[in-house]
Amino acid sequence: MNIVVRVLAAAIALFVVALGVASEAESAPISILDTIKARGKVVCGVQDHAPGFSEVSPRGAWSGMDIEFCSALAAAIFGDRDAVKLLSLNASDRFKSLQDDEVDVLLGATAWTLTRDTELGARFVGTLYYDGQGFIIPRNHSIASVLELSGASICVLAGTSDETAISDYFGSRKMRYQLIQSDRWEDLVKTYSDGGCTVLTGDMTLLAFEKSRLASGADQMLLPELITKEPYGPAVRLGDDGWFAVVRWVMMALVAAEEMNISSSNVDTMKASPSHEVRRFLGLDADLGAPLGLPRDWAYQVVRDVGNYGEIFERTLGQSSSLKLDRGLNNLWSKGGLMYSAPFR
Repeated sequence: MNIVVRVLAAAIALFVVALGVASEAESAPISILDTIKARGKVVCGVQDHAPGFSEVSPRGAWSGMDIEFCSALAAAIFGDRDAVKLLSLNASDRFKSLQDDEVDVLLGATAWTLTRDTELGARFVGTLYYDGQGFIIPRNHSIASVLELSGASICVLAGTSDETAISDYFGSRKMRYQLIQSDRWEDLVKTYSDGGCTVLTGDMTLLAFEKSRLASGADQMLLPELITKEPYGPAVRLGDDGWFAVVRWVMMALVAAEEMNISSSNVDTMKASPSHEVRRFLGLDADLGAPLGLPRDWAYQVVRDVGNYGEIFERTLGQSSSLKLDRGLNNLWSKGGLMYSAPFR
């Protein structure tokens, strides 16, 4: 009798455990990566007019660094850079779209700040591009540094952080200045081009865009200093560490590939490299995709389809683009910049 009781008790215990496991499985949330795989596309939130980052042509063709990064995510997951859906968002609703699961990752030249990283249900993955507030000035002024601008008149958008930054930067150095303000950026650009102010200030990428459009663009120069920090990067929703890791390591892969001199033009021949570092990265000597839920050769797919960070920079923001920006802070750490990948091991 005791044996029968013990067998029944054991059976009941196993049944209860099985119910618990099944219940946990049913209640476990579906990961963002699993949702993306089932959907067959990565949905990226972007802007339709962020020069150098995300722009759409009259024919509907998208271009820019953020678009390339979205393609890199698709290449890592599907081996297909075109497996993307681009959703154009307004500045006012972009974080709500992320919170409401309308997009998988938020791009669109969005700057990483403390309040955005803590109050808006977003988690910034890292810095894809280091921007900041700069100045453009006519070359014939013979000024080569912001430190030479004491007494200058400065065109600036009224009531913005740009105005505050000028007050802090010039005030702390006891430099005199006069603000020429407007609520409309287009009006400021016209005032500057008509000679109504000495310099125009704004994010450096925006100034480079305006320089490319001015009839006298060749006669304008961007001063080298930045007086603020505007780190642009992808953001994901809070609560899915696995997806956060995927987005972060795809970004790292772009930089790591450039560090190892792996490009879209040589990635196939690099498979014959004797370097253990290169072979791990390409998925030959290690499966670094497994812990991310990605294919073994995901990094190879990224570089093959999109290229390394330097290639992306060159065609979207660099000398092969209309903006013609120098790498500056966005160069590799070994070349005086801030771009640095954590080890792939």
